Amino acid sequence: MITQKVINGLTYKILGYAIEVHKGLGPGLLERVYEKCMAHLLTENGFKVSRQQIVPIEFKDLQLDCDLRLDILVNDLIIVELKTVEFILIVPIFLRKGKKLLLLNISRIYLKDTNVAYCG
Repeated sequence: MITQKVINGLTYKILGYAIEVHKGLGPGLLERVYEKCMAHLLTENGFKVSRQQIVPIEFKDLQLDCDLRLDILVNDLIIVELKTVEFILIVPIFLRKGKKLLLLNISRIYLKDTNVAYCG
């Protein structure tokens, strides 16, 4: 059974890797560079990682092909969205499908919230 304690432990480790990537690369690069490095660190440390996973969007009976993608999905539990901009649009709760969301703005790093980890 997946408990909140397990999710919090995974979140803590993921944030540690995000800080490691940020310290190693610094700010100013494209998001995909940070994404690739994060995915590498996570995979190297035994995490199940899926990159650029398509998020299906449904409205009534209509399946929308909007090409919405998650940056990184870790262990099928935690969504990691990496951003390098000042203003970020929060992913709506209904698109998360019960998964925790970590929004990491690589241009600056600090933890802002306990429900949504935001570095930026």
